[in-house]
Amino acid sequence: MSLKGKTLFISGGSRGIGLAIALRAARDGANVTIAAKTAEPHPKLPGTIYTAAEEIEEAGGKALPVLCDIRDEVQVAVAVAKTVERFGGIDICVNNASAIQLTGTLETDMKRYDLMHQINTRGTFLVSKTCIPHLKLASNPHILNLAPPLDMKAKWFKNHVAYTMAKFGMSMCTLGMSAEFAKDGIAVNSLWPISTIDTAAVRNLLGGATVAAMSRSPEIMADAARAIFMRASREATGNFYIDEEVLRAEGITDFSLYAPGGADQLAGDFFVPDEVFANSQTKVRRIY
Repeated sequence: MSLKGKTLFISGGSRGIGLAIALRAARDGANVTIAAKTAEPHPKLPGTIYTAAEEIEEAGGKALPVLCDIRDEVQVAVAVAKTVERFGGIDICVNNASAIQLTGTLETDMKRYDLMHQINTRGTFLVSKTCIPHLKLASNPHILNLAPPLDMKAKWFKNHVAYTMAKFGMSMCTLGMSAEFAKDGIAVNSLWPISTIDTAAVRNLLGGATVAAMSRSPEIMADAARAIFMRASREATGNFYIDEEVLRAEGITDFSLYAPGGADQLAGDFFVPDEVFANSQTKVRRIY
């Protein structure tokens, strides 16, 4: 089984986890639309939609870079239409785009509040809504939201309530849409890492090089995402998957290749429930 010939629509996939998922699918021979805002190189962030497309083609896939702000309904509709015109349909929708600011209530200005909610919650809803008519026509359709389990403990809200609300909004899309579209055979799931992932967000906002050295590479999320896409959409839906648990279920026990820095203890990510850490066979230390 592989993703050969399947079409993925990925929001915000010009770098990090989104790009890793795109490249993993490309190695199977998949078609990938990268719908993101970065058309010109950013001074602090790697990658554009065009460099991502080049990497996808080099990996063996077919790429369609589309300049798209997922806050804009028209731009999302155009990006989806271009994808269907180019590749004939959509099999998988990956809601990867996200905005973050870890500030308390008094320190969060409303412009940033709106940005997080427009990209995270509204963007996930809009991209999913626009892709669903095409997913209904696919043979094994999946929506995957890069969003956490709904662990409704006050500790996840008290220090950054605005961000948590926006991120859990993505998770609520999983909860609701998985039930709403079960009859159509569309799988709607969330995927979240047990550990921090070495991305630009970690290096620039969430602890820098110190936390990056305690993180896994984005490829663990990509491999877990692929494993989910291989599952029957009518049977595997409404789940809040954790990357390591997905891969262990696939028989993988050696995770050293995902920690190129050789970290002997990983930093636990936000929003991971206590019971997940307790049941993990990996040493993970909560730092958030």
